[in-house]
Amino acid sequence: MRRLMLLAAATMLVAAKHAPQGPLLLNPGNFDPALLLPEPPKDDTALGKAELAQLHVIDRMRTPDELARAKADDAVKSVSIFTAVMGARFDLEKLPATKALFHTVREEEKAAADRAKDHFKRNRPWVTDPSLHPCATDDEPQSSYPSGHVTMGFSMAAILARLVPAKAPAIMARAADYAHNRLVCEVHFPGDVTAGEAYGLMVAERLMEQPSFRSEFDAAKLELEQAGAAG
Repeated sequence: MRRLMLLAAATMLVAAKHAPQGPLLLNPGNFDPALLLPEPPKDDTALGKAELAQLHVIDRMRTPDELARAKADDAVKSVSIFTAVMGARFDLEKLPATKALFHTVREEEKAAADRAKDHFKRNRPWVTDPSLHPCATDDEPQSSYPSGHVTMGFSMAAILARLVPAKAPAIMARAADYAHNRLVCEVHFPGDVTAGEAYGLMVAERLMEQPSFRSEFDAAKLELEQAGAAG
């Protein structure tokens, strides 16, 4: 009976995905970046200068293959970054409840990351030092902290690891690699990446406390188990 109820709930969730979105589960009132993250270092401080120096080391040491992988990751901001870890059965077009769940995660973490970026307004590395060679310079100049890619990567990794505990180590390792590639791309300072990891994990923790999100999670977990994609 419980399985039938969860499947029915999954169908309803997918059918509702085109409906107008309701209020965010994580909003400025219950998820305030000013209360969750420390201020990033200023450019002219010892820590700010040390972070820039680390990027110059990466600039000298990165290989063409590393840069190519970092550029590939730069272009992707979805749960598909975990496809290689999850295997061929992790096909979101055949997993509607799972797709709906990560659509919710994406909406929530992006809104949270945008609020944080707007609050802290840290310059991108290539604004601070134009001699760097970033993968791209089309992001907002004052949107470095925390990293949005890393916030996304770790929020989704933390949820996916809960869905498929057997693959948790590989999932979290992929998130860490995805995060490191923001440094290889020279589009973030090290502190931005560290903050993005912490922020993403907090997003996941808070979402799991929300009853409506937990219902989506349970439906996705059952779907993955029935599709043979849970281990």
